[in-house]
Amino acid sequence: MADQRLENLARLLVQYSIDVKPGDRVAIRCYGSLAAALPAQACILKEVLRAGGHPYPVVLPGLTDEFDYVLFSEGQDAQLSRPNPFYEMIAKDFECDIYLLSETNTRRLSNVDSSREAMLRRAHSDLFKLWMERASKGSLRWVICAVPTLGYAQDAEMSIAEFEDFVYSTTRADAKDPVAEWKAIGASQQRLVDWLAGKKAVTVKGSNVDLSFSIDGRSFVSCDGRLNMPDGEIFTGPVEDSVNGWLHSTYPAIAGGKEVRDPLLRFENGVVVHAEAKSHQEHLTQMIDTDAGARRLGEFGIGTNEMITTFTKNMLFDEKIGGTIHIALGHGYAETGSHNESAIHWDFLCDMKDGGQIIVDGELFYDSGGFLV
Repeated sequence: MADQRLENLARLLVQYSIDVKPGDRVAIRCYGSLAAALPAQACILKEVLRAGGHPYPVVLPGLTDEFDYVLFSEGQDAQLSRPNPFYEMIAKDFECDIYLLSETNTRRLSNVDSSREAMLRRAHSDLFKLWMERASKGSLRWVICAVPTLGYAQDAEMSIAEFEDFVYSTTRADAKDPVAEWKAIGASQQRLVDWLAGKKAVTVKGSNVDLSFSIDGRSFVSCDGRLNMPDGEIFTGPVEDSVNGWLHSTYPAIAGGKEVRDPLLRFENGVVVHAEAKSHQEHLTQMIDTDAGARRLGEFGIGTNEMITTFTKNMLFDEKIGGTIHIALGHGYAETGSHNESAIHWDFLCDMKDGGQIIVDGELFYDSGGFLV
C-alpha cells in the first residue's frame, strides 16, 4: 500500500499543480531510476484517470539511470545528435507534463565527457524552446517533483526515513489540506511580486555577491507549487545586457552528476567574462560554451521556503531555501519578459543570511534573508 503522503502528493500534482482536465494528454516521465519512480507514477496515473485525463508514462533514454550512462558512453555522434521523437511528441502535442526526479545514483555521469552531454542538449534545443514557448502561453501545463530515493537521501546526508519526511513536509503533502497551504503561500508571495511591479533596477550585495542589473519591463513570478513541487520562490529574468558584477556560489553547482565547487562568475554587460571553480573547471567551461545564451542570465530568484533549511545537493529543493538567492545561466522564462535562449538552465546558489541585501530602485527590499516590504 502506498504511503498516504505519496497519494496526497500525487493528488496535489494532478489536481492543483497542473489541474488535469478531461481529455488532457499527460506525460509522466522521470529523470533517474524507472524503478524508484514507479510508486509515484502509479499514484499519479490513478489520479489522472480519476480526473478524466489520458496518462502516458514515457521513457526518455537520455534521462534515466538505467540508460543514460550507456547512451553517453556508447552512442555515436549521429545518435546523440538525433532528437528523441517521444520528447518531440510531448513538446508539440501534449497538454500536461509531469517530470519526476528519481535518481538512485546522482554521480553516475561523473566520468562522462561533458561535450557528449552538451551534444544531446543541443540536439533538443529547438524542442526545448518550443516546450518553453507553449508553457509560457499556458497550452502546456507542467510540474517537476522529486520523489524520495536512497540517492537523494545519501546526498542530503539523511536516512531514507528522514528524507521521506523532508520531501513530504517541504511539499506540504503531510498537511491536512496541502492545497490550502500552497494557496496561502501564493497569497503571501504575490504581495511581494505586486510591490516589485514596475520597478527598474536591482542591486544585490553581500559577502559572496555584488551584482547589479535592470528589471525594466520585466516581471517577477510567484512560485506557489504550480511548476515545482516543492516550491517557494519569486523570480524574474534580468535584462540580458544589463548584468554587471560577480557572484561566488556558496554551495556547489551540480549538473550532469558533476559537482562544481566554489564557482565564481564575473559579468560584464550581461555576459560571463570569467568563470572559475575549484573542481570540474572543464565542465564549467563547456557548459557555459554550450551556445550563445549560456553565458547570460535567464533568471534571478529569491528562495522563500522556510521548511527547507539544509543543502541537499538537489537544486529543486536548494534554490527554494529561505534566506538564499540564485541566478541561472541560460534559458529564461518568457513569462518574466526574458528573451534569453539556450539549451541549458543552470542554477548557482548564494546564501544571504549573513548581511546580504537586495536594493530595488534605491530602496532596501531584503536584508539578511528577510523581506522588508
